[in-house]
Amino acid sequence: MTPPREGRELAAGEKEENVVLEFKPRGLDTMYVACLWSHWQEGDEELDSFAAITDEPPAEVAAAGHDRCIIPIKEENIDAWLNPDPKNLDAMQAILDDRARPYYEYRMAA
Repeated sequence: MTPPREGRELAAGEKEENVVLEFKPRGLDTMYVACLWSHWQEGDEELDSFAAITDEPPAEVAAAGHDRCIIPIKEENIDAWLNPDPKNLDAMQAILDDRARPYYEYRMAA
């Protein structure tokens, strides 16, 4: 196993450790993340749920050891994402395909 932050094989007896990384998208002051949400209610029970949509990571995120990455949508697509036409799911996929593609700088978080 190669520790991604060091790019080397583990030495005999050396154990893997969890590392917390901070990712910062270069060139984006604000990142709009594609997500889905739902509100469920049954009797007195209510539940709000939320999920960020992910995809294969760009090379620099994969090099840091992650196998998924959130999908940032372009600012010009926000209204279409938030007000979708339920009969045109291809338009939603087109927004995901036409995503912002920043370079993600990363560092170890404190």
